[in-house]
Amino acid sequence: MSRMIHSLLPRAIAIGLLVSLAHFTIGFPAAHAEPSLPIVADQSLYSIEVRPLKHQLIVRKQGLKIKAYPIAVGNPSTPTPVGEYIVIYKGKNWGPSFGPRWLGLNVPWGIYGIHGTNQPHSIGQHLSHGCIRMRNKDVTELFDMIPIGTKVTIYGHVLGDPGRHPRRLAQGDVGGDVQLIQSRLKSAGYFNGTCDGKFGPSTTAALKKFQADHHLARNGVVSVKVYEALGLIE
Repeated sequence: MSRMIHSLLPRAIAIGLLVSLAHFTIGFPAAHAEPSLPIVADQSLYSIEVRPLKHQLIVRKQGLKIKAYPIAVGNPSTPTPVGEYIVIYKGKNWGPSFGPRWLGLNVPWGIYGIHGTNQPHSIGQHLSHGCIRMRNKDVTELFDMIPIGTKVTIYGHVLGDPGRHPRRLAQGDVGGDVQLIQSRLKSAGYFNGTCDGKFGPSTTAALKKFQADHHLARNGVVSVKVYEALGLIE
């Protein structure tokens, strides 16, 4: 009996891991799962590149460019998240604002995706709340082409466009810049929470202590002076 239990145990563990993985990859990640910074390997046939400054989405197949679409991206106060992600969800008809199709990304700090729009005039501009907008006919074509698991690389600097001051951040903000601030505060010994890109009360408390120790206004707001003190800008 003992030998049988030992022989079955690895199989049971493997099945449990597969079930957990399936739960994660179908739909959006569980709300209570601890998010992490996505680092994605090239494993899929297709890949997507998003270049916000050019307002362009490029589809590659085995590395070769096969399609390019015009897009709208986030405005400076709600930027499109820079980094490497994967498509984890595909949906239809979420509502007029999202057009006929939605491809959801595994961004740790919120629900972001590639979708259509009922504001086609916004294409080619920085006018979204962080998502990537496409013309409805284009997103329908992309939806049919791209499988779940496709790598999406969004280019840019986490602190924003060159020549522009980074965002002033305060409690309630989300984004890669928030995650970077949390990481710096954690490295300096001020922040003990999860670097999840969500500016909550624990981030505010850590920031205020950092500000006090560095003779900055203790207001819980990430200003240019805070970025400089953290060594993020010169």
